[in-house]
Amino acid sequence: MVSMATTRDDRRVREQVREGYSKIATEGVWVSGGPTGEQSSSGCCGGGGCCGGVDAEAVARTVGYDEAELATLPEGANMGLSCGNPTAIAGLREGEVLLDLGSGGGFDCFLAGPKVGACGRVIGVDMTPAMIDKARRNVESYRRTTGLDNVEFRLGEIENLPVADSSVDVVISNCVLNLSPSKDRVWSEIARVLKPGGRVAVSDLALLRPLPEGVRTMVEALVGCVSGAVLAEETRRQMEAAGLTEIRLTPKAGYVDAMQSWQDPLYQKILAALPAGTKPGDYITSLDIEAVRPTGEQASRASREADGSACCAPGCCG
Repeated sequence: MVSMATTRDDRRVREQVREGYSKIATEGVWVSGGPTGEQSSSGCCGGGGCCGGVDAEAVARTVGYDEAELATLPEGANMGLSCGNPTAIAGLREGEVLLDLGSGGGFDCFLAGPKVGACGRVIGVDMTPAMIDKARRNVESYRRTTGLDNVEFRLGEIENLPVADSSVDVVISNCVLNLSPSKDRVWSEIARVLKPGGRVAVSDLALLRPLPEGVRTMVEALVGCVSGAVLAEETRRQMEAAGLTEIRLTPKAGYVDAMQSWQDPLYQKILAALPAGTKPGDYITSLDIEAVRPTGEQASRASREADGSACCAPGCCG
């Protein structure tokens, strides 16, 4: 049973994240009072490409986006918030319906649209009204450039997706799931909206080992996609509990250390809170996350195997 205190804490975290990303959408930076009341500015996921001295295109190239496809994006869609390239691992096909969790300014949605084509559909969901407004303003530019009208944006929380059951072929997300205070709920929602046989292609930040408490309690770290991250094996457990299968977790070694924007004021605070001689890359990695929602027969078989009742007789299990 979830306590009222936990519910209040979850709401507080979401409001902090919403406020931070509203600032990023409207001002390009997150500005927040520090522990002693001072103002600090920073970017966010993946090293703060939206300020902190690293441009958004440099961040995108670092995590694997092609320069030619970046050139097709509407102005301002890429805000340097990526820690991977989920569209590259999704294996998108024409006619598919894709859902992007935490779609921001529409960066991955606008890249995915041409891949699924005129018969496909791309839905971006974000809980920050300023981000939704920014993405929707870019739709007309996307239509003119591509000739496609297959991208839409919906306001909503990734823990309670405004998407019908079993209606999506692919769920992607880019450095967002770690921000949720209810990750179990997010994975359950992903499984709910996926069609049987549908797949997950997520890029996120994960922990290699637990962060010191001083970092975990920094609000700046949360909006910076650090303190909300969990151990990779915890992510696997959450996905299995949601009923997903064929789970693959692929760490991207050295990614965090390559992001030079750790020098901005926010990350200087994080560095100061780490044990002497350590760096963020000793604790944090970028992680490619892939999985499948099983079909009915696959789910039935997995359940039998889990409770030890799987039958090994010829023809018994299909």
